[in-house]
Amino acid sequence: MPTSNMDFASPPAHGYRGDPEASAPLTRPRGLVVAISRQAGARGGTIAQKVGELLGWQVFDNETLDYLVEDDTARAQFLADLPNGSKAWAAAHLIQLQRQKRVTAEPGTLAMIELLLAVAARGDVVIVGRGAGYLLPIETTIHVRIVAPPESRIAYFAQWLRLSREEAAIEVRARDQRRAEYLTSLGGDPTDLTAYDMVVNAQRLGIEGTAQFIGWAVRTKQMFAEIRESEEVRGLDAIPGA
Repeated sequence: MPTSNMDFASPPAHGYRGDPEASAPLTRPRGLVVAISRQAGARGGTIAQKVGELLGWQVFDNETLDYLVEDDTARAQFLADLPNGSKAWAAAHLIQLQRQKRVTAEPGTLAMIELLLAVAARGDVVIVGRGAGYLLPIETTIHVRIVAPPESRIAYFAQWLRLSREEAAIEVRARDQRRAEYLTSLGGDPTDLTAYDMVVNAQRLGIEGTAQFIGWAVRTKQMFAEIRESEEVRGLDAIPGA
């Protein structure tokens, strides 16, 4: 694929890269996470894959997450590869969510949330759906909402699933409703635009343009996080005996 000046052929060489693994438990994920929320038919999954390619990050979509939740062996191997500090953060954050009553005791939902936290703890990942943006720390998460006009989304579903326009419209509404109900169960409000770092109209920017826009948001957040960390270090240097 030809690259332009806006392309990320590899992860940004500078900026926030997460805390180095240490013996003490982490207080946040080791790097940034892009959490993509999307309207049905807005091509959020396709855009997530493109963002992963641009940043060189792994993408965890519905299919991947469901596989890890359902396959005990695959999930155990994935968790075994996590650094101890990352595991400790994921466990501590789950307890915090439970105290806030944002996590139900339903086994399937709890297993998915535990997996999401483990994935996020590694950092430098793109997560599609599952309410990840509502569950993860604001400081290390870029919460993106992908939208598109109804007619565009209906047309996509009609072509993808070979449905009539009426059938596609019903499918779009049903999926949007299910996702909204799930987000509400986590304490989120999908209609509250202030819950997102950015809301992008994928029809206007296209898949490539939307992915590039998200990539620049990642780089910007990394840059400002690095600046804050540098200022904190300078502040500590000014304290006698620090």
